Amino acid sequence: MKHWLLKSEPDECSIEQLARVRREPWTGVRNYQARNYLRDGMQLGDEVFFYHSNCATPGIVGLCTVVRLAYPDPTQFDPDSDYFDAASRRDDPRWLCVDVAFARRLRRTITLQELKTLDGLGDFALTRRGNRLSVLPVTAAQWQRILSVE
Repeated sequence: MKHWLLKSEPDECSIEQLARVRREPWTGVRNYQARNYLRDGMQLGDEVFFYHSNCATPGIVGLCTVVRLAYPDPTQFDPDSDYFDAASRRDDPRWLCVDVAFARRLRRTITLQELKTLDGLGDFALTRRGNRLSVLPVTAAQWQRILSVE
């Protein structure tokens, strides 16, 4: 089993929304490296940190699980979507998504500021300078360390 971190702006998709619907396609990923993580890295049952970004207090707010492997992101074909990609073809889609299922909310938000100062994370992709990917790998040791401060 692998571990991941998925970032979402709360006004796009929040942990509260995922808790309500229980399962959601993780659409809108428009970075090739992040797409490759979805396609080549994520497996059924992988555990995921749900991270609220671009908000007053960015941080890890919940957990979810990968419940469907990568498939073509339907938003790339929808001209009314913010994620429409006119160059992507149905017979050779450029962008992929996975489905995630709500596992639980954390007891508290583990903020980005806290993560930046937390010992034992090593080279954590989220806190690496200049990293803006919305899909990030998390090592088993990082996963356990972060959950230990919940």
